[in-house]
Amino acid sequence: MKHLETIIAKNQYRFYEIGQALLEIRDSRLYKQALFTSFETYARSRWDIGRSQVYRLIDAYSVINNLSPIGDRLPGNEAQTRPLVPLSPPEQREIWKAFLNTKVEVTARNIQNFINERKTKEDTATPDLVDRISDEYMAAVEEMLVQVKYALNDKWQQTSRQAALLWHRVIQEKIICRESGHEANT
Repeated sequence: MKHLETIIAKNQYRFYEIGQALLEIRDSRLYKQALFTSFETYARSRWDIGRSQVYRLIDAYSVINNLSPIGDRLPGNEAQTRPLVPLSPPEQREIWKAFLNTKVEVTARNIQNFINERKTKEDTATPDLVDRISDEYMAAVEEMLVQVKYALNDKWQQTSRQAALLWHRVIQEKIICRESGHEANT
């Protein structure tokens, strides 16, 4: 048993090296030296690896290559890199560091669940943008409301028909409906 586990441990990171070699063969068009017309045909004929698996191995190499400068612990197989592939390199590093800090077992499913949970938290978090509103913007809104009040008091006599209709709709939908507790659907 120990001998077999040693073999597995020694070859566990071969996916990374295979992906690196496939990437170089593809990018340098070395498959043409072996008289193949396409990279996919080369991979299928020479190595019996389908197109999707070839690109998964190449993607796995890219992820491992991106993560390797940040630490010693890396995904142990190609499947563990898959959830990280759609992310940008900085996101991959950030997610990987955060995942490792959870001390959860490193499996493809756990990595995917972690990413999904983070995405859900980011999507449901509604940012408080009140502090981003500038004083100039607030002053402009207040001035606009003053102008609307003048127009209302004047019964829109000094206002163009188009502006009056617009302001009337805004008041109806946003101000009056909100005060009555029924937000208008816009």
